[in-house]
Parts: sequence; structure tokens; C-alpha cells
Amino acid sequence: MQTFKLIIILLLIVFLGIVIIQNTQPIQTKIIFFTVEMPLILLLILTAITGFALGILVILYKRIKEKK
Repeated sequence: MQTFKLIIILLLIVFLGIVIIQNTQPIQTKIIFFTVEMPLILLLILTAITGFALGILVILYKRIKEKK
């Protein structure tokens, strides 16, 4: 089961990398009250990192809650 999880995670990382590399054109993004122009690759990387961090925080929160 561990090997299966590892393979799936690696495939998702490769897929994410391919999608990110193919999207390098600049775009305008509205973030709260600001409009920012940045390469789409940067926006995708920031979104992926934010999602990963939120996932880790949820896991840590559940672990802390289970210990109580």
C-alpha cells in the first residue's frame, strides 16, 4: 500500500510539473484589492505550495485533536 501511495504522489508531482512548465505566459491576477501581473507558472507554483501547506496544517490539526 505504501508503494502505491508513493507512485500516485510521484505521478501527481510529475503531472503538476508538466502543467506548470507549459504555462509561462504572463497573466493579470486579482488578489484581494490588488491586480498583479505575473507569469502563470509563478501563480501555479504559489497555488500548489499554498494547497500543500494547508493540507499539512489540516493533518497536524487532526493529529493534535486526536491526542486530546
